[in-house]
This record gives sequence, C-alpha cells and structure tokens, in this order.
Amino acid sequence: MYRSAERRFSGNPNADLVAEVSALTPGRVLDLGCGEGGDALWLAARGWRVTAVDISRTALARGAEDARRSDLDDRIDWQHRDLTASLPDGPFDLVSAHYLYLPDEMPIRQVLRPAAEKVAPGGVLLIGWHGAPPSWAPDHHHEIGNPTPEEVLDRLDLPAKEWRLLLADTRRHGLASPEGRLAMRTDHVIKLGRATAA
Repeated sequence: MYRSAERRFSGNPNADLVAEVSALTPGRVLDLGCGEGGDALWLAARGWRVTAVDISRTALARGAEDARRSDLDDRIDWQHRDLTASLPDGPFDLVSAHYLYLPDEMPIRQVLRPAAEKVAPGGVLLIGWHGAPPSWAPDHHHEIGNPTPEEVLDRLDLPAKEWRLLLADTRRHGLASPEGRLAMRTDHVIKLGRATAA
C-alpha cells in the first residue's frame, strides 16, 4: 500500500483524534496502525510519549523521518509489528486505533480487545473507522467491515464494571475527490474510559 506512492496521506492528524484527545492530560499513548505517523507526530508535539506501531516498514520510515525533522524523535518509539501477533507492553494512558488496515472482524477479536487490556486504570481507548467511503471512492475491503458503533461495542464485549462509555458517535467529514470535488465521508468513533484502580 505505501510503496506505490511517495505519500499516501496528508500528514495531518485525524480530526476525531484531535477532537477527543485535546483535553486529555498527556501521558503514554499506543498508536495502533500508525501509518506514516500523522497522529503520532501530533500527539508527541503535545507532550505525549508515543509508541507508534504499524506493519509497513515504509510508513514507519516516513514517520520517523518526519519526527527527526520536527525534533520529536525522542518522544516516539516506532515499532514494526503484526498487530494480530503481538502488542507492545503497557500500560498506556491512551490507546488509539484509527482506520486499521486489517480485514473483516479481525481487528476487534485479535487486536482491539487485547489492546483494551493495555489501557491503564483511568485511561482511554479511542477507536475510529470509516462508516462509508465518499461517493467517488471505491469501497474499501479493509478496516473492520463498516459496523455501527453499537456493533463494535458488542463485539468488544468489555466488562461493564471496568469500562465506561464516553462516546459512541457517527460523524460526517468533508473531503475533496482527486478531481477537487467536495464529498462527505461518514466515520464512526468510540471513546471508552477504563475505571481507576480500587
């Protein structure tokens, strides 16, 4: 995916991440499927210590180079991993997963549920995914199959006594087609808070 073009994405952080994380106190964050590092760089610039994980060595190298240019390389640990095989050691104050490039329900059962266990008491799990591609784009066959927030919550099946639902929302974002026409894309976001230790 990343080898076919110089850059796949803008380098900007995801809008939903910015909206939901700006008010949080910086700590340790796990950025799952970090890609070229737009979210990781934004988080590091705001004082977070970031563990940024992706399966693409090309994407990680691009992110690491951007971090060096921005003097943020000491705040980001770039890790090449298959998320279905292993996750970095926690705990993390924030675990963020936006637009994971994985098939079907696999991210929920093999990545997102185990990732929730990496969230520290009092920490946050933030998940974002596309609800539908814009009208001009081909349908994508990755991520988590375009389920609703309620379906993802059901599949996560996290213990109610340990987790509090902070947000389950569907949002529309404007974006330009390759020809410059404005289109709308539907995204979903879930934000869960882990209970503090007793």
